[in-house]
Amino acid sequence: MGMNAMVVRPAYPTPEHAAAAQSVVRFLRDRPGLSALLLTCSCARGRATADSCLDLIALLSSSVTAEVHAELEHSLREFPESDPAVLAVERVGKYSEVELDFRDGHFAPQPRGPTSGPDGFELEIGNTIAYSFPLLEQDDRYQRLRQQWLPYYPDDLRRKRLAEVRRYCLNNLDHIPLYVARGLYFQSFHRLYDAFREFLQGLFISRRTYPIAYDKWIREQVVEILGLPELYAQLPRLLEIRRFESDEIARKAAVLRKLVDEHVGE
Repeated sequence: MGMNAMVVRPAYPTPEHAAAAQSVVRFLRDRPGLSALLLTCSCARGRATADSCLDLIALLSSSVTAEVHAELEHSLREFPESDPAVLAVERVGKYSEVELDFRDGHFAPQPRGPTSGPDGFELEIGNTIAYSFPLLEQDDRYQRLRQQWLPYYPDDLRRKRLAEVRRYCLNNLDHIPLYVARGLYFQSFHRLYDAFREFLQGLFISRRTYPIAYDKWIREQVVEILGLPELYAQLPRLLEIRRFESDEIARKAAVLRKLVDEHVGE
């Protein structure tokens, strides 16, 4: 299944969130070096609450210089300290605030190791391009990036990525029985959780669909985006450990390995 565009249903949880977004738009309009301002995460998908942050991405122009980038970033770091609308967001929820990230639109896999957990390549593309909503567009760069990266990246890279993720996932799972036998239960659980997140990464790659996150919104992603409710029903139980210092984590690893064989592949 391809990327389900219907998950992008922008909605602000409070008037303060909406006012802050518009304040940032006014501040950035006509700024040199800026291609677009994007609404992302739960507000972009209509899932935010009063405690949610207002997550924004400043998409830089393709030809922006380092000096212009630095000036733009500096001005935006200063902006929340003086803007009443931005400050108001911090008062509506316990941890709500305006979170602004910068992206240059150049997406590339970064080196990773066998114990580092899933990397952020697909997450960055998904949250910047697939699951975002433009609040401000000053040129056509955002639309060109969508044409380039949607519905998914090239298949030769996808096959390479899938094989790599599967290899790292199975490596984590293979270590778990050895660690359990040595009484290293916390390390075993750590490996299980990394393998679980790598399983999700491989699941999305195998279905040519961008993810949102590997540690939250799991039901939304697996059930609503991928359309796999039967699979989701099995996932919470993988991390439900009744007796920690036992071989239970190794048994959970065996179940997850079967799911990898069933769902993560061509």
